[in-house]
Amino acid sequence: MNILFFYEDIEHFDFGSESCKNWILKCIDNYNKVAGDLNFIFTSDNYLVEINKQYLNHDYYTDIITFDYCVENTISGDIYISVDRVRENAIEYKQTFNQELHRVIIHGVLHLLGLNDHSESDKLTMRQAENNCLKIINLLER
Repeated sequence: MNILFFYEDIEHFDFGSESCKNWILKCIDNYNKVAGDLNFIFTSDNYLVEINKQYLNHDYYTDIITFDYCVENTISGDIYISVDRVRENAIEYKQTFNQELHRVIIHGVLHLLGLNDHSESDKLTMRQAENNCLKIINLLER
């Protein structure tokens, strides 16, 4: 099991990676799954739009792209996050950068846990799951 954080096309920034790892593990455990290898790659908008074009044939900005490598109960994947999108969304939704970053991080993990956000019903379920996980990090950071 490895949870690693990488930076592509952006400067390294501090967001409490060790406490974030513990939180991710707790959320995965709450779904009765085990963590495998999880790579979080923080990028710029431009870097992520190229990933979006190359692998998904989408020509638009997004905050996250998740590549699922899960096998049975082991949660593994690469999660690309646009820090530019996170910053803009934090302003739009009146959140701190770290609050929005945590929401996007756990959104990717929840995709690996089997949740989707295609329909309105799925989006509501995803948002509830995000909120439940965000409550956990708030307790861990106290």
